[in-house]
Amino acid sequence: MMGDKDIAFPHLNIYLTNVPKTFSVFGFQIALYGCLIATGILLGLCLASYDRKSRGLDPNPVWDCALYGIITAIIGARVYYVIFAWDYYKDNLLSIINLRQGGLAIYGGVIAAFLTVFIVARSHKEPVLELFDSIALGFPVGQAIGRWGNFFNREAFGDYTDNLLAMRLPLAAVRSWEITDKMKEHITDGVNYIQVHPTYLYECCWSLCLLLCLFLYRKHKKFSGEVFFLYLLGYGAGRIWIEALRTDQLKLPVIGVPVSQVVAGVCIIVSLTVIIFFRIKKGREKITVTGE
Repeated sequence: MMGDKDIAFPHLNIYLTNVPKTFSVFGFQIALYGCLIATGILLGLCLASYDRKSRGLDPNPVWDCALYGIITAIIGARVYYVIFAWDYYKDNLLSIINLRQGGLAIYGGVIAAFLTVFIVARSHKEPVLELFDSIALGFPVGQAIGRWGNFFNREAFGDYTDNLLAMRLPLAAVRSWEITDKMKEHITDGVNYIQVHPTYLYECCWSLCLLLCLFLYRKHKKFSGEVFFLYLLGYGAGRIWIEALRTDQLKLPVIGVPVSQVVAGVCIIVSLTVIIFFRIKKGREKITVTGE
């Protein structure tokens, strides 16, 4: 039997007891979810600033964008989530502003953040795509760290699995509507837990691998904005297969397709198109200059 606050990875022989969602400071409860997101954002900004410095560029625009981008990213992530989970929130309007329960959609945050960066960069007459390239390095950092908030909140998991990384969560700790028929088939007498894909862990690992690839490639890019588009391409590719495993998908009305898969697919197509176009253009320019 599992305790209500336990989390286990049985095939790895890892059994965690009394895993908290919050910690107390002077009697005030602080959510680990928010702390991890804040930590991820800060480290992501530091990496973006470092990238600018290493390429001989002024790092200050990164921090200027952060003043507005952090707020708009959180609002965007929440609005995106609420829009596509409206059936729940329409009868619980006060829950819309309760971020302590989770419910932030990464794509909403990414869209809002980059729109803010675009506006701030243009107002400061900074090359937009160069700034995008640096900030794109910070996003995988934030996503890798922030996803662990889902671990502490016992959310954003996948369907039943018995693979090496299978994670067990107590039934009392998860929302009933995220328990699928496949999970129920394995809830027999005496079993008070579900065993699922730890999709937060999959996305964390995918984001770290993407970060490594982008970081190693950044000084070899062929045009301004290439790192940004490679980020959209790489993250989109990972999100498509990870989203397919999750049980808390936000879906488009009528057609019932997961929103994140559609957005990821669009990002992949647009990014590939842009990268191919500019690489061909750069190749032709090189031939013209060298006379080959």
